[in-house]
Amino acid sequence: MIKLLLVEDDVNLCYIVQAGLQDVIGGYEVITAGNGLEGLHAWEEHKPDIIISDIDMPEMDGFEMVRRIRETDGDTPILFASAMTSPKDVKHGYELGVNNYVKKPFVPEEIDAHIHAILKMKEGARSRSVEGHCRFSHYTLDTVHATLRDDNTGKIRVLTTTEAKILQLLAENKNEVIRREAILSRCWNTEDDFFASRSLDVFVTKLRKLFTDDPDVEIKTARGVGLMLVAK
Repeated sequence: MIKLLLVEDDVNLCYIVQAGLQDVIGGYEVITAGNGLEGLHAWEEHKPDIIISDIDMPEMDGFEMVRRIRETDGDTPILFASAMTSPKDVKHGYELGVNNYVKKPFVPEEIDAHIHAILKMKEGARSRSVEGHCRFSHYTLDTVHATLRDDNTGKIRVLTTTEAKILQLLAENKNEVIRREAILSRCWNTEDDFFASRSLDVFVTKLRKLFTDDPDVEIKTARGVGLMLVAK
């Protein structure tokens, strides 16, 4: 049973998605919230397997809700289901830690496909690491809980699931160039290559900021080829 938190202020759409997933498709327990503030409380109370949220809502919008969730939870997959899919909105959502976008209007079967693809990718990332940890330089990446620990200081940073996947792939092949196509294939489940490529650039920019003050670690771009994690 997949525990899904649906955050949507459109009552009719909320009912259609909830009924479609629970009663027609099956295998879901759908918890609903009418705005970001209610969604935040529901996330704290129910600890869902996945969150689907609108962006433009009263009380608290989806952006702010995701920002607060990602302060402590980098693991739970989050999808934005919204008509707000301008490049600026998409970039902002990924910077906050959203895993994917679904454009309205949509049907429950489409949402079901996205959910299973993301959860399958999440489980696949876990199974590839027996111990669930990947070490490079003086850092330990916990791929299960999506956290990065600085072993020198003990400081722990919470990552998004996608950030952890990208960093894991680079760390497992440190000091070697990984082709962009390989990263996109492993970390994205979409046929929109341009969309995924732009998203990758956003995530890499965020990851580079983690090591701005550390001369021992750098994520380099091999122009026209891919990326490489250089770690002493």
